[in-house]
Amino acid sequence: MSNKQQTITATGPFRKFAVTAKKLSTETIEMNEDMTEFNSRLTAYYKQLADTWNEAQKEYSRKVPELPNDIENMEASKRIWIDMFENYFTKLFDSSEFAENFGKLVTSELEIAKHWNNMTAALLESANMPTKKDMDEVYQELHSLRKRIAKLEKIADKEVT
Repeated sequence: MSNKQQTITATGPFRKFAVTAKKLSTETIEMNEDMTEFNSRLTAYYKQLADTWNEAQKEYSRKVPELPNDIENMEASKRIWIDMFENYFTKLFDSSEFAENFGKLVTSELEIAKHWNNMTAALLESANMPTKKDMDEVYQELHSLRKRIAKLEKIADKEVT
C-alpha cells in the first residue's frame, strides 16, 4: 500500500507536477530572498518619508508661534506649512540616497513579479494549460493573419474593379 503514493505521482498530471515541483520550490526560495530585500527597502523608503515629515513639521512648529493666532494669519500659517513641506520633500526626492533606495525597491518588486510569473507558467504547463507566452504567440499570429487578410481583401477589391 505504501507504494501506491509513489505510483500516483508517477502517472498523469501528477507526474508533470512532480517534475515542476523542484522548479517551484527553487522559485519560492529565490522569491523569499527577494521579498526580504523588498521589505528592507520598503522600510528604508518609509523611514525616509517619516524622517522628512518630522523634520518639516518641527521647522513649521518652530516658525508658526511667531505669527499671531487669528483668522487673518491662518492663510500665512498655511502658506508656511506648504512651503516647509514642499522644500523638505523636494530635497528628499532630489537626494541620491532616496533615488538609490527607490530604484532598488522597484527592482526588487519586479524580481518578485518575475518569480510569480515563472511559478504561474510552471503550474500552467504542468496542468496542460496555455501560458502567457503561448497566448502571446497566438495573439501575434492572429495579428499577422488579420494583416494578411486585409492585404488580400485590398487585392481582391482591385481585381473586381
